Amino acid sequence: MHQIAVFSSSTRDDLTIGDGIALLADAGVRADATVAATLAKGAAFEVAVDQVTPQIATTLRASAEAEQIDVNVVPRDARRKSLLIADMDSTIVTSETLDDMATIAGLSDAILPITARAMRGELDFEAALDERLALFAGQPASLVDDALAAVTLSAGAEVLVRTMRRSGSSCYLISGGFTAITGPIAARCGFNGDHANILDIKDGRLLGSVTKPVLDANAKARFLAHYCAELGISAAEAACIGDGANDLPMLQTAGFGVAYQGKPLLRQHIALQLNHTDLRGLLFLQGYHEEAFVSG
Repeated sequence: MHQIAVFSSSTRDDLTIGDGIALLADAGVRADATVAATLAKGAAFEVAVDQVTPQIATTLRASAEAEQIDVNVVPRDARRKSLLIADMDSTIVTSETLDDMATIAGLSDAILPITARAMRGELDFEAALDERLALFAGQPASLVDDALAAVTLSAGAEVLVRTMRRSGSSCYLISGGFTAITGPIAARCGFNGDHANILDIKDGRLLGSVTKPVLDANAKARFLAHYCAELGISAAEAACIGDGANDLPMLQTAGFGVAYQGKPLLRQHIALQLNHTDLRGLLFLQGYHEEAFVSG
């Protein structure tokens, strides 16, 4: 048995290994209960399984969905990753920070629908960003500070980053958002560094643009390649996590590319998904036990 099925949930607190064995049996997957471990009591466990095809994995996920359980199948070996690259908006933080700025400025009706379409992959990212930012021209730059003050970290964000850092991994926050927000969020979570777009500001006012080139989906994938080369590792040794279409190329390249509460496009194309588990789920996929978790 060369694969591990990981079962997890943050919406329940009563998961047992028996729940997973039953789901596997219903899908026709043979499991070895003697190679099973509780990763977090009532919240996550893993069990060794026979080869699971993508079709069976889809069946498993559909069955587990009704029970508010995430089930992901990963290789048994080389699970711990040396590099983490995370998206920020709707991943490390709970909201889209550009939308937060729009709400504070009274521009939400014009901007939020564009954001939603861009995250679903229906619009070109750069064009959608330019269109939204143009509406902010003349707004006070303090709007960014107001949005930052309103930001809430996603559950498990600090634990994910600090636990991986403690184990020797390098962690970077890569966002299509803005450096004025990614910098403080990266520091708060304990990332090694961050990359994002730079807002154009003059005389304390937003100019309605960012410095080009825009950090888009291709740039995220390039940063993954850059840090792999810098660390002397392959992409198979990296974990990436994000929620929107802008993250797809990066997630498809990484050893562990994880859709976190992903938009439909990601749920269609990304095999590893966390729909019911907070960001600690990426630690569970790597085989971390909650006793090893590091908080803020």
